[in-house]
Amino acid sequence: MKAIQFHEPGGPEVLQYDEVPVPEIGAGEVLVRVHAVGINPPDWYLREGLKVMPPEMRPPLEYPLTPGTDMSGVVEAVAPDVQDFAVGDAVFGMLRFPGFDGRTYAEYVAAPASDLALKPAELDHVRAAGAPMAVLTAWQYLVDLGHNVASPFTGQVHQPVPITDGMTVLVNGAAGGVGHFAVQLAKWKGARVIAVASGRHEQFLRKLGADEFIDYTTTRAADVVSDVDVVIDAVGGPESKLFLRTLKRGGTMLPVFFAEYDEAETARLGITVSNIQVRSNGPQLADIARLFDEGSLQVGIDSTYPLSEAGSAHTRAAQGHIQGKIVLTVAS
Repeated sequence: MKAIQFHEPGGPEVLQYDEVPVPEIGAGEVLVRVHAVGINPPDWYLREGLKVMPPEMRPPLEYPLTPGTDMSGVVEAVAPDVQDFAVGDAVFGMLRFPGFDGRTYAEYVAAPASDLALKPAELDHVRAAGAPMAVLTAWQYLVDLGHNVASPFTGQVHQPVPITDGMTVLVNGAAGGVGHFAVQLAKWKGARVIAVASGRHEQFLRKLGADEFIDYTTTRAADVVSDVDVVIDAVGGPESKLFLRTLKRGGTMLPVFFAEYDEAETARLGITVSNIQVRSNGPQLADIARLFDEGSLQVGIDSTYPLSEAGSAHTRAAQGHIQGKIVLTVAS
């Protein structure tokens, strides 16, 4: 089969379209013929040699590596102990995360059945492949963590804030993968949603349910927003602390990407800062699939590239200002 591999860390140019053996399945696994692959930040973190992580947290890497966690496809073979899936089932999932052994940038993948769910009937393979990591991140932050594993970044187990009618949720980086799902899930739970993104994303986000839109290129949210119950920050970086000012006392800050907050300041403001490391969860994806089929959730697609052009997809990701997800398509 064909798969994307890289033999050393580097930029998008290290991604090669190679011939490799079709993987064998083990206990608890199914073989999936991949139709589409969603790309995510951990894919390029891995390609770059995990330099984004502190040295003490980096696992050893053995090359060549095939990146990828998210995919949608059709089951081709099933291990004898797997009861929930059969040959011919259309499935989607995020494989073996946290970890870097998903290997979904390929024509076939050996997938743990526990990481899969039946593909939503209302989504084609491209949109289904774009969903898993981003939607599970938003779900585990806002709805149900699904496990009791402490975040490696804080040492604490995240407790989602019960979102109810009348609450206000601000989403920073609202047009991206996690952000556009956070907007929709907060709205589904009954919140008033404020979306922060660049102006070209306004109509996209209003169609997804945003009640208010702030163009960060012209207006600083911290200057015009206050009394927010929850901020989910899908951008991170040094500007994140400005969003503390938008929260009411007792509010919650949920940083998706690396950001630093002064503990004394958050204590003074009565704000809780909590984060997660998203984890694979097939049963949660099955619940989420029902929301896709009901029309309560949609997947935004920024762009698609053939699997052979994975390097171009990573180049697009590095340009930023993404609306929804970037997806690789795999020829049938």
